[in-house]
Amino acid sequence: MNLLKDITIGQYVPGESTIHRLDPRVKIALSAVLMVLIFVVESYIGFAIIFGFLLLVTLLSGIQFRYVIRGLKPILFLVLITVVFNLFFAKGTLVVPQKIYGISLPITWEGLATAVRMAIRLILLVFSTSLLTLSTSPIQLTDAMENLLAPFKKIGIPAHELAMMMTIALRFIPVLIEETDKIFKAQRSRGARFGRGGIIEKAKSLLPILVPLFVHAFKHAEDLAAAMESRCYRGGEGRTRLRQLKITALDGWAFLFCGIIFSFVAWWNFYGKL
Repeated sequence: MNLLKDITIGQYVPGESTIHRLDPRVKIALSAVLMVLIFVVESYIGFAIIFGFLLLVTLLSGIQFRYVIRGLKPILFLVLITVVFNLFFAKGTLVVPQKIYGISLPITWEGLATAVRMAIRLILLVFSTSLLTLSTSPIQLTDAMENLLAPFKKIGIPAHELAMMMTIALRFIPVLIEETDKIFKAQRSRGARFGRGGIIEKAKSLLPILVPLFVHAFKHAEDLAAAMESRCYRGGEGRTRLRQLKITALDGWAFLFCGIIFSFVAWWNFYGKL
């Protein structure tokens, strides 16, 4: 269960850095563009530039690089599965055309290249998402998403409710992780054994964790609903905010700098040689 402590998505690190002071709408918009760019880029030079850009953002945010890297550990298994599927199931020129010890290895150069690119994309995607949540408070995320979704109200989309649901779900990630860790330690102190035996036995051993976890999750949801009701929460209609979101000169410079970096990456991807 040490792996649960490595999940950083949904957690927030308070600070007064340049990245923390950016308007949350700007950070969400730039993050969305960066995520699209990560899946569009095919060039390794482009990946290297994006990685260098994320390192610069980490440095400017004042967040420890080790803390961000720790958040990549939980996705290593997903990255491994993605690499294996792309490595063995992609068609093309075989890397090893002959059999080794009578075993044919259907690994192709195209599959190898695709596997490496997909692994890099997943790592960069989680890296950028972690930086967004680590440097932006849940309240700021809610206000920013509601503001960005506001134009869709005209076609009947409940912007405030959607933003609230997404933020609550994001905020509940670290809460549920902490709850899981507590239940795991409590069950282990009572003699429960985890991770032993076959697949069926391992699945059964998770029941003492999953059942109380679901009970606590519903209790947290009920407590949250009661708290919001006691504070006369009735949705976003007519609500005011203590802090109004404002675009500053710092946000303009951030847009300009990121626009130059992203444009160069896109240009290199389509017209570069590597």
